[in-house]
Amino acid sequence: MNAFTTHSEQRGELIPGETGGWEVIIGMEVHAQVASESKLFSGASTDFGGAPNTHVALLDAGLPGTLPVPNRKCVEQAIRTGLGLKAKINTWSRFDRKNYFYPDLPLGYQISQYKHPIVGEGKIEVRLDEETTIEVGIERLHLEQDAGKSIHDLDPTATYVDLNRAGVALMEIVSRPDMRSSKEAAAFMSTLREILRSLGTCGGDMEKGQMRADVNVSVRKPGGELGTRCEIKNVNSMTFIAQAVEYEARRQIEIIEGGGTIDQETRLFDAVKGETRSMRSKEEAHDYRYFPDPDLLPLQFEQAWVDEIAATLPELPSEKRARFQAEYGLSAYDAGVLTGDRETAAYYEEVASGRDAKLAANWVTQDLFGALNKAGIGLSESKVTAAHLGQLIGLIKDGTISGKIAKDVFEKSFETGEAPADIVEREGLRQMSDTGELEKVVDDLIAANPDQVEQVKAKPKALGWFVGQVMKATGGKANPQAVNEILKKKLELE
Repeated sequence: MNAFTTHSEQRGELIPGETGGWEVIIGMEVHAQVASESKLFSGASTDFGGAPNTHVALLDAGLPGTLPVPNRKCVEQAIRTGLGLKAKINTWSRFDRKNYFYPDLPLGYQISQYKHPIVGEGKIEVRLDEETTIEVGIERLHLEQDAGKSIHDLDPTATYVDLNRAGVALMEIVSRPDMRSSKEAAAFMSTLREILRSLGTCGGDMEKGQMRADVNVSVRKPGGELGTRCEIKNVNSMTFIAQAVEYEARRQIEIIEGGGTIDQETRLFDAVKGETRSMRSKEEAHDYRYFPDPDLLPLQFEQAWVDEIAATLPELPSEKRARFQAEYGLSAYDAGVLTGDRETAAYYEEVASGRDAKLAANWVTQDLFGALNKAGIGLSESKVTAAHLGQLIGLIKDGTISGKIAKDVFEKSFETGEAPADIVEREGLRQMSDTGELEKVVDDLIAANPDQVEQVKAKPKALGWFVGQVMKATGGKANPQAVNEILKKKLELE
């Protein structure tokens, strides 16, 4: 019988076991692909999706006599990320060789940073929900090369190697073991992705492998010594991170409570089965025989360069969320949705500029996002520009069209890209606000429905029936506010 239940998502609560509650300890090593046009030490392209082995320089293929040359843009992106993580920037750092054999690592070693990383300690604020945040420490960020890709499913007896990814610059961002639940681990990854995308230092597309996480999990009794950790390698979605933590924590508890011990090892997460499985015993630093790369001088730069980069940093997502709530009066939820990436935030601010900010938020998060999801496209592909959506909101607010008509206009604009104002004029969709015209419609309805008049006088809430009939008679073009005022006056309800 399984003695375990899914633990509460509240921080500090424990995972139940046969011997009482257990605390899960989680740290993460996130590999983020640097947004750059060329690789860390060669001029080969970093474009995704090219034919196998077409984005490969001589260095990437490990040919003798080739030498690495640091890519200034990659170094700048690492500094920029470190500043965004409120971390210490080291103006002196060093590249080392991390020695190991793998078929898709032609050099026989990886150029990385070990004892002297470019970025030191930092921290990020992780939002769990609208009211709860935690702080997660960042231990370091270092630059390193990515390996190539081994392909095992093209031939039953052979493995193919694609070196397009070999040498692509990665930032390895190492957190402290400050997370205590699957929810916190997934939220950390989501927050980090938000920050990197807002800084423009990583695309954050996990499906393309631009971000992946090694998740370190251990369990202990509250207040006890830290347990032996297992590393779950290359997890590439927030959902899988949460599932992997849940499974691994329960697996370790079962072993310990059964009298066994946890072996320090590297494991893989099987997304289909929802479980982790052993991959290899966990290596220690000495297994890699690190030593300074003899082909590269230490990386050294002036603080003035760091200051120049700092001056160009954009508003970070947490700062933008706080401003959207204060400046636009948005809920924490809407502010969070609208600051998820730079493109969405910029789009919303253009729509809301000089207009009803809450109404703008509703149209962006509900109507626009709903239409985009249904069409299966991103914001950048939308035919409804921010200027068009702002124009539509303006037409609603000045009474030119009703909210109901606006929905129809939006659909047409979404399909064709035509400006809402042009659609309204061409199709004669302006609201009827002329009092004389509306009074004639109301008078005719009152005269034709004496029984309904009596009902409304007895029960004023039944006025909605008359409003609906006016809207029907005018093809939805009547101004609802004007109709209500005329009806109340005619039926002597005021």
